[in-house]
Amino acid sequence: MTERQVGIARVVKQYGSALFGFIRGRVPTDADAEDVLQDVWMQFSNQPEIEAIEQVSGWLYRVARNKITDRYRKKRTAALEDLAYEDDEGGIGFKEILLAVDDDPDMHMLRDLFWEELRTGLEEMPEKQRLVFIQNELEDKTLQTIADEQGENLKTIISRKRYAVQRLRERLGTLYNELIGDR
Repeated sequence: MTERQVGIARVVKQYGSALFGFIRGRVPTDADAEDVLQDVWMQFSNQPEIEAIEQVSGWLYRVARNKITDRYRKKRTAALEDLAYEDDEGGIGFKEILLAVDDDPDMHMLRDLFWEELRTGLEEMPEKQRLVFIQNELEDKTLQTIADEQGENLKTIISRKRYAVQRLRERLGTLYNELIGDR
């Protein structure tokens, strides 16, 4: 065993269980804690000059906190990005979020927040934009059908839909940023 390997083994033995306890208190499962701890040890072992670290314990705990934070951000971001997407026309597919069936309490809370923000956003927009958005996104009517029913030019209906989506993106973007910023 090289001197470097002996030094790493000594640090793992000295701080391993306390560091695991620290991490475990901040993540939901033992498996998550083990994953984070492994990430910490990987980063530690990949340091070019371990002996240059003045406060090894402080360094380890700081890396652990950062790994936990990264893990929560990554999970939240992935979940939210999976929900909102752009369809072929560049619109957000809200219907899938609103009608999703899921027993997960976090998903239930997210769906409730989303419904509230969407309702408020729709109430704030001009009636013609709101009507086009609801008919197209929630009632699955084509933009051409809406134009024919309202006796309007298709480009006018497309424009109203675009403005409605922009307003909602702004409002829901705030919700998204609040959720991600808290993690």
